[in-house]
Amino acid sequence: MKVLITGGAGYIGSTIASACADAGHQPVILDDLSRGLAAFAQRFVHYQGDYGDRELVRRIFVEHPDIAAVVHCAASVVVPESIAEPLAYYANNVAGLPGFLAELAAAGCNRVLFSSTAALYATPETELVVTEASPLSPQSPYAASKQMVERILADVAATSALRAVSLRYFNPIGADPQLRTGLQLAEPSHALGRIMAAAAAGESFTVTGTDWPTRDGSGLRDYIHVWDLALAHVAALERFVAITDGVQCQHQVINLGTGRGTTVFELAQAFKEVTGSDLEVLSGPRRPGDVAGACASAELAAELLDWRAERSVAEGVADSLRWRERLLDLLP
Repeated sequence: MKVLITGGAGYIGSTIASACADAGHQPVILDDLSRGLAAFAQRFVHYQGDYGDRELVRRIFVEHPDIAAVVHCAASVVVPESIAEPLAYYANNVAGLPGFLAELAAAGCNRVLFSSTAALYATPETELVVTEASPLSPQSPYAASKQMVERILADVAATSALRAVSLRYFNPIGADPQLRTGLQLAEPSHALGRIMAAAAAGESFTVTGTDWPTRDGSGLRDYIHVWDLALAHVAALERFVAITDGVQCQHQVINLGTGRGTTVFELAQAFKEVTGSDLEVLSGPRRPGDVAGACASAELAAELLDWRAERSVAEGVADSLRWRERLLDLLP
C-alpha cells in the first residue's frame, strides 16, 4: 500500500513511516520542515510544503495516483505555545483541512487516518480512565484544534465517500528502537524532556502541579512508546476497511494508550532507576493549560486493531536517552 504521511518528517510521522516501510508499505512524505528534520523525510519519496497547499497536494496525487490512504500528522503540538499563540495553532492545524480534503476527494483517496489526542478528554471525576465515549473538554487551543479536525472529518464522512479513523494518542515517549527517528527537538517541553535536560545540566527537576486528584498529587499520564504507537497505525491502515465498514462507522475514534497510568513523580523515579541518577525532584505550581490527565481504556484498540502496547515506561526512557545522543549528530 502506498501511504501519504503529512508531517512525515516529525517525531510521530517519521516513526510511522519507518513502521509502514518495515511492514512492506510505501510512504510518501509531505512536510513543510518547520519543525521536522529533512533527514527523516529524505529516506523516502518526499515533498516539502504545507498540507494546505492545494496545488502541491494535487501534484502529489498526479505523480502518485496509487496512494491508497493518508496518515495526517501535520500539526503544531506544544500546549503552552498554543495558549500563547492560539491563532497560529488554529491556522496551522485547522484552516488548511477543508482544501486538503477536497483534493483527496478529487483524487479518489477516501481513507484518512488522523493523529488526534487524548488531551480532548475531560478529566474524569473518579477513576482517571477514559474510554472513547468519555466526555470531551479540551483545555488548550492545541486540544481544541484537534477536536475541530475530528468534527470536520466526521461531518465530511457523513455526507461523502470519505472514511476516517481518529487515533487519540496519549503521551508518546521513546524512539524508533533502530534509532532511525525520534523526537527532533533538542529541548522538548514535555515532562520526560525536562527531566532529561535537568539531569544533563546537573539541575533539579520541578514537577509542575502537585495538587491533582492522583495517588501522589502529580499529573497522571499514559506514557506510550512511540514504536507501539507507530505499529498501531500500521494495524489501522491494514484494517481500515473493516474498521469503517458500516453506516455508523464513517468516522471511528480509537484510543491509543497502555491503559496504565504513570504520574510525573513516577516518571522521574523511572528515569532515576534507568540511569542511576540522583536527580533532585522538587514541587512547583501548575502551568496554564495543564490538566490532571488520565490513562486510556485500550479495549477498543485491542478489539478493532488486534493491538496492545507492549513496551514499558522504562524502555521508553532508555530509548529516549539513546536517541538524544543520536540527535546531536543530526541537528544543524
